[in-house]
This record gives sequence, C-alpha cells and structure tokens, in this order.
Amino acid sequence: MTTAWLMAALALALAALAWAWRLRRLLREERALAVRRLAAGAKLAAAQAAAEERERIHADLHDDLGARLLGLVHAAENPRQAELARALLRDLRRVVTRARGTPGRLGDVLVDIRAEIGERLADAGIALDWQVGEDLPDPMLDSGHALHLQRIVREAVSNVIRHARARRLRIRARASQGRLCLELTDDGSGAGADAPASGQGLRGMRARAAELEGVIDWKTGTAGGTKVLLTMPLQAPA
Repeated sequence: MTTAWLMAALALALAALAWAWRLRRLLREERALAVRRLAAGAKLAAAQAAAEERERIHADLHDDLGARLLGLVHAAENPRQAELARALLRDLRRVVTRARGTPGRLGDVLVDIRAEIGERLADAGIALDWQVGEDLPDPMLDSGHALHLQRIVREAVSNVIRHARARRLRIRARASQGRLCLELTDDGSGAGADAPASGQGLRGMRARAAELEGVIDWKTGTAGGTKVLLTMPLQAPA
C-alpha cells in the first residue's frame, strides 16, 4: 500500500469528519435561529432557510467528497485499499443520512446493515448466513441509536475480514425477554474469542453498546471461530 494513497485516503477521511462537525454546528445554529424566528412569528421562513442550508451541505458532501472517494475506489492498487475507500464512502453516506434526522424502525436498520455487510463480505470472499426471523419486534430507533447499532456490526465484520481467516459469517437476530440478541459467528481462527480490554475498535464497540444500554461479549463460536453477542433493549433507550 503506497504512502501517497494512504495520505490521500486519510485527508479525505479528515475532510469528511470536518464536514460532519460543520454540519452538526450549522444544524444547532439553525435550530436556535428557528426558535428565535418562531418567537417573532417567522416560522415558515425559518424552516425554509434551515431546509435549504441542509440540502446545500448535503449536496456539497455528496458531490465533492463522495466523488473523490469513489475515485479512490477505482484507483486502488489492491483490495485492501479499495475496501478502505469503500468504508470511508459508506461512512460519508451515513453521516449525510443521519444528519437529516430520519429515524427508522429496527427492521429498516437491519436491512441497511445486511446490504452493507453483504457487499463487504462478498468482496472478501466470505459467505453471509443471515438469520432474522419475521416475528422479530420492530420498534422505532432514533438516528443516534441506529448509528450505534450499525457501527457495532461494522466493526465486528471488519475484524472478521481482517483477522479471522473465515469462509462464512452467520448473523442471527432474535428477541428474548424484551431484549434484542444479535449474534455474529464466524468459522475462522477464533482469534477474537478472548477479546482484550484494550484496542480502540473494541473499546468503541463497548462504548456504543453502553449507549444502547446493552452489553457486548466475545465467545468461542459453535463453528470453531468467534461469536460476538450484543444484547440491548428492544425499545430505544430514553
């Protein structure tokens, strides 16, 4: 992997993060402006101005950074570089989507997760066994909790792709005593069964699980690899 390519990818990632923080700041300012204008009787004008500014920022993100990241995907010198660029592009798309403040039901979030990881696993030559029952409850998740759930699964899948030497990943979602039980079990080396407390990725997964009022654990999988088990309330935490 060339240093120049890595520097370009890092620069785009930092730019995407800066856009995200700018978007959050602008949205806070828009909300404050809307409150002031509502008090002055200008509700319609404030709402229209906020919507126009959001759409302008969304368009800038998509057209500028999105195009550059897509260019990195096509210019990648090896599959690892292409996967990194795709991951950055997916992050950018989710920043834009979640910044629009659109909540979703659990079922919709799981559909998005399946589409994303199905593509990543296919690129890595790993089969996906998706087991989500039709009787799984479908509560609403706000954008923050949906993002935490997506990021947990994304990091777990990244670990499988990078370290497990797996051929198959099974993802199973079920309900038990008012809680969602989400299992990710690979048939790889089992290197992650005794996950250490250190490591930025694992710390991030634990922190996100805590934000969901849930618990995450790593165990030896039934297929000889590693099982990641997340449990969380089916109703979004208050």
